[in-house]
Amino acid sequence: MAKVKTSYQCSECGWQSSKWLGQCRNCKAWGTLEETIPAETADTSSRNKIAGKAPQKKALPIKEVDIADARFIPTGIGELDRVLGGGLVAGSVVLLAGEPGVGKSTLLLDVAGKIASSWANKSVLYVTGEESAAQVRLRAERIDALADNLLLAAETELENVLGHIDQCSPSLVIVDSVQTIASEQVSGQAGNVTQVRAVCSALIEVAKSRGIPILLVGHVTKSGGIAGPRVLEHLVDVVTQFEGDRHTRLRLLRAVKNRYGATDEVGCFELVERGIIGLADPSGLFLSQTSSRVPGTCVTVTLEGRRPMPTEIQALVSPLVSGGSARRTTSGLDYSRVAMTLAVLQARLRLALSNCDVYVSTVGGAKTSEPAVDLAVALAITSAAQSRPPLEKMVAIGEVSLTGEIRATVGCGRRLSEAARLGFRHALIPRLGADEVTAPKGMTLHPVTNLAEAVMIALPEGEATSK
Repeated sequence: MAKVKTSYQCSECGWQSSKWLGQCRNCKAWGTLEETIPAETADTSSRNKIAGKAPQKKALPIKEVDIADARFIPTGIGELDRVLGGGLVAGSVVLLAGEPGVGKSTLLLDVAGKIASSWANKSVLYVTGEESAAQVRLRAERIDALADNLLLAAETELENVLGHIDQCSPSLVIVDSVQTIASEQVSGQAGNVTQVRAVCSALIEVAKSRGIPILLVGHVTKSGGIAGPRVLEHLVDVVTQFEGDRHTRLRLLRAVKNRYGATDEVGCFELVERGIIGLADPSGLFLSQTSSRVPGTCVTVTLEGRRPMPTEIQALVSPLVSGGSARRTTSGLDYSRVAMTLAVLQARLRLALSNCDVYVSTVGGAKTSEPAVDLAVALAITSAAQSRPPLEKMVAIGEVSLTGEIRATVGCGRRLSEAARLGFRHALIPRLGADEVTAPKGMTLHPVTNLAEAVMIALPEGEATSK
């Protein structure tokens, strides 16, 4: 009898190796390779004997295909519908991934409560594998998600979950989370590659055959990727990422993959005591409430997908009191781009920053890494170093090159329209492409070529304040 060859599979990404290794060579995770016995492969000679059979459904001309099954069903949460493309689609499978504690369960429980309350004579099945039914009930009371048609089941076995679906015939199924569900017919513990693939495949088959939308909660790895095999992301119809700092109220929902809509939409949410609420206008979270002109601040407008979002940059420049190297600290910004901007300010504007600690941060926990914020960062640092307040009601948009040139950015018109809506009256924009931009009503555009010109306009002389 031939000896069965064993292989080792990574529980994080699904990479396989013929021998055990301490570190996965694909995702670089340590101690994740587990021993597996591959299933017997079919005889290669039998593959050539496979014959076709009569299909159950006849192929239709594309113009005769009914599009009713692909219509969107609103969830009752506008920001979620924005990301999904308009709502849920019958038979679709949506994967919601995010770090622990970011609010995935709270958001989906709110969705379940709203849909169960609005859909007459239709039930919603919420399957929890991480918490008890009593814990979910307490959260539902806190966020006002109690509904007569909302059914709750605490299960960790796939067969029981499928049995609940057969018994209840729900119009929506939520599984929290897919990594906690396991099948008795598949070897391995819940959460490994084999189990996640089997659970996801079974739920997708139920969704497609019965036309039931299913929402799955997924865990993320230490690197921020979705845990489990990559086939999990390929099988589902929509992959969304729920992001946010646990210490701030802001939450962002992004679509990484969407078969029914665009992937450049972003939903904004605010985490409050009564749950998570959608923010149609999140500008108040990213701008300070003070009306006075303070040195070291500058407002820019970033693009999150197609959505313009105002972001205030704050900088603090403090001279070194004692010896040692100067500190460079950033929050919400790309550290490498801020370091590059500091180097450009020292080389092109002769700004003395080598003996100063520099702190640069965004307001409200906003995170951005696009080059369009370079000009606002440079002006905020210069304003803080020279104690000169910026021009009142001003935004700055543009990328700073190593030569000090202000380079053009995409979506300038949308950024300016949002700034004008919020009451800003002055805008510094790159001179290149400024002829193609129409100034919004009540706003004055200041096209600039380089950093020196931008500083002269944004930081008027003679308005320095005491440090």
